[in-house]
Amino acid sequence: MKKCCSKPNLNILGKVFKALGDRNRLAIFQHLCDCCHSGRQESNVKEISTCCDVDLSVVSRHLTHLKKAEILSSTKKGKEVLYSINGKKVAEELRKLADYIEHLDSPKE
Repeated sequence: MKKCCSKPNLNILGKVFKALGDRNRLAIFQHLCDCCHSGRQESNVKEISTCCDVDLSVVSRHLTHLKKAEILSSTKKGKEVLYSINGKKVAEELRKLADYIEHLDSPKE
């Protein structure tokens, strides 16, 4: 019998899916991904707020949700808080899930 890949961590995935289930948080996530692809690893709240049509305080609350789900990290530089994506961690769990699902179609030996 062919051995399947490792199972994804449901606690982590539950937090990720719940956090990204909100349209504004998903837009923030995408904005930060775009920043990383353009070479900027960190963004402040004001920069991030350009991706959503909500008040800065609401963006801050969304960032808190994403941090609690361990999707984002933050560092404080002076009075400014900079946010970045925990890309490897999130991608690893999503990859485990994708591999686990993909093996559903694999023939059993």
